Amino acid sequence: MATVVEGVDYGPLACLIGTWKGDSGMDVAPELDGEEHNPYHEQILFEACGDVTNADLQMLAILRYHQIVTRKSNDEVFHNETGYLTWDVGAKVVTQSFVIPRGVAVVAGGTGEITDNGALIEVSASLDDDSYAITQAPFMRDNASTQSFAHRIDVNGDTMTYKETTVVDIFGKIFDHTDENTLQRV
Repeated sequence: MATVVEGVDYGPLACLIGTWKGDSGMDVAPELDGEEHNPYHEQILFEACGDVTNADLQMLAILRYHQIVTRKSNDEVFHNETGYLTWDVGAKVVTQSFVIPRGVAVVAGGTGEITDNGALIEVSASLDDDSYAITQAPFMRDNASTQSFAHRIDVNGDTMTYKETTVVDIFGKIFDHTDENTLQRV
C-alpha cells in the first residue's frame, strides 16, 4: 500500500484520503432516564494538507477531516466535526485533534499500523492525561464532562469501520457514549 502522496509520507493515514459514506451507524447516547439509540448515516471527507516541521525536530504529515452525521429518523444533522489527523513520521505516532461546537476540545494520540490492505489506527485521550488531553468550557465541565475519548479506525481497501467511545459524566452518572459505523469510499 502506498503511503507517500505528492511527496509526503502519510504513513497509515494515506489510505483515509478521500470521501467516505456510511448508512449503518449507531449512536448510543445518554438520556436523563437511561439511553437513546440513534441510527445514522454520515459522510467523512479526509483531505491531504501536506507536511510541516516543528522546531526542526518533528515532521508531521497532516490530514484535515470534516464529518457530518445525520439522524435517519428525521434527516437532521446532529454532529458536525472538523479536525486533523497527523502522522509523526519519526515517532510513528498518530494524533487526532478536534473541537466540537459544544465547547469541548480533544487532542488524542496513539498508534497507526499499515496492514495488508489498509491501516489500523487507535487514539485516545483523557481528562487527566498530560500528553493527550481534553479541555472543556465551564458549562460542559459542570454538566456533561467528557472524561475520556477512544477512537479505533480500521481500513480495509475501500471499506472503513470505526468505533468511538466517549465517557461522559452526565445526569449524575458515568456513561459510555458510543458511535460506530461502516463506510465505503466514494
